[in-house]
Formats: sequence, structure tokens, C-alpha cells
Amino acid sequence: MTGSKMQRKNVSSGTQWELALGYSRVVRLGDSVYVSGTTATDKEGHIVGVANPYAQTIQVIKNIQTALQAVGASLKDVVRTRMYVTDINNWKKVGQAHAEFFKEIRPASTLVEVSRLINPEILVEMEVDAIIVNTSQYEIK
Repeated sequence: MTGSKMQRKNVSSGTQWELALGYSRVVRLGDSVYVSGTTATDKEGHIVGVANPYAQTIQVIKNIQTALQAVGASLKDVVRTRMYVTDINNWKKVGQAHAEFFKEIRPASTLVEVSRLINPEILVEMEVDAIIVNTSQYEIK
């Protein structure tokens, strides 16, 4: 695309951390979308599903879905997920929730254990990359 610039759109969810640390909830550059590490918080910032990795993962993915929608994307556009858990023994519960949303989409995915997240009640954090394409041009196999 000679002579044309890709448009960049940064979207904030309004949390204090985004300004303090200098990041956006989601960034869209052209057809590429990047969602920052996302946790299981509600609109008031309270943690959803304390001590429940399955419930937290469901909330995380719903929060990611909202972030994607803010830049014209959807879960169907996700090509990569990265999941960080504080206890690898929770992998089945986290994986079950992930599969409920991504079973047909099947993005590339990583699940790793980390020693801790920003709050000890947070058991799961996830980030995703997406590419917005005309879905009539491809089919998921």
C-alpha cells in the first residue's frame, strides 16, 4: 500500500492502571488487533469468581469479547490466545472455559504457569491477538 497509512486505534477501558502504566486495553492497527492481558473483573473492578479458575476464565473471555467489539472485531477473529495461570493444576478448568468459546475457532494457544499475578485472588490472565478478515473469504477447518 504505497502512500497510504494504516490507521491505529487505541481503546481504554478506563482503569487507573492503563494511564499509570501507559498501555491500552486494545489496539487495532489496520486489520490486526491486540488485546492486553485481561483478568476476571466486572465493570466496577471487582474480581469475579474468586477461587474459581473456570468462572474467572469465562469472565476473562467475556471481557476480551467486549474489548474486541470496541474495535470492530469478534472472538471469531482471534488467531492467538495466551493464558497465564497461577496453578497449572487448574489447566483443565481453564481449558474447558476456553473451549466453550474457541472450540470451533481453534486459535493458536499457550497456557503457562506463572508465580503470581497482580492480585493474589486473580488465578487467570489472558491476552489475545486477532486479525479481522472478511469471513466469506475463508472457512475454519
